[in-house]
Amino acid sequence: MADPMSSSTIPSVVLNTGVQMPLLGLGTYKLTGSDAVSDAVDASLAAGYRAFDSAAVYRNENDLGRALKELLPKYGLTREDVFITSKLGPKDQGEGAMAGALHSLSQLDLGYIDLYLIHWPGTQGLVVSDQQNPVNRAQSWASLEELHSQGRLKAIGVSNYTPAHMGELMKSCKVQPAVLQVEFHPQLCQSELRRVCEEYGVCFQAYSSLGKGELISNPVVIEVAKSCQRTPAQVLLRWAVQQGVPVLPKSSKADRIKENALLFDFTLSNTDMEKLSALDCGHKYCWDSSEVV
Repeated sequence: MADPMSSSTIPSVVLNTGVQMPLLGLGTYKLTGSDAVSDAVDASLAAGYRAFDSAAVYRNENDLGRALKELLPKYGLTREDVFITSKLGPKDQGEGAMAGALHSLSQLDLGYIDLYLIHWPGTQGLVVSDQQNPVNRAQSWASLEELHSQGRLKAIGVSNYTPAHMGELMKSCKVQPAVLQVEFHPQLCQSELRRVCEEYGVCFQAYSSLGKGELISNPVVIEVAKSCQRTPAQVLLRWAVQQGVPVLPKSSKADRIKENALLFDFTLSNTDMEKLSALDCGHKYCWDSSEVV
């Protein structure tokens, strides 16, 4: 019989591939070292997480794959019970995309990747205005499409794309992107990008939901958190998932990982949602890809 901890109460969204992706996953940016990765994966599986987000540039794909292989049996789970995302590094954009994606598959060593994203619309080493950038993006996408057709990448998508990048991709792709992963929080509501995703049937996914940790000290966030007796982090994550937007909070601390998963047993009022959304000022805490041609 499966371990009782194997059950997960985290709801999912259905991608345009027909596959379900959990609304909550563990972000692993800056999570390095086999012990740290293993401890975070262990705590996440215990807390009900079934999705894990990595990238070539995080340099932890190998540790993540190894940790999952070692820990899934502990929770009565198999490879098919978890959803793994990774991303193509900007240095591999273009001609190196096939080798880059194959390297991610090899590093994770989990048979296939559930979702593989082009991490950045530009190419490492090229200036943002270089006309080779769109050429390289198209070449990368063709490589991802090929691996998708082989079943090695179950779904493919993009990260940090602007509405213009999305429009360009939709005109040329044979396989539609399943996901667009971008920075999203109350100070960056991304209305135009969300409209674009809705129009194209692409799942809009958030990263940096806490604004690199700065938003948890925002007075409005604190006020809402007090009123519903939740932590500021839970409020910020709930604000996203209540709109159907999947989130990827990162933590290496077991208690924080568990706390971040407690998002589905409360609801923010319409007033609280509006208060938070009113913070929108277009502020980016992370990278700005708007200048990349």
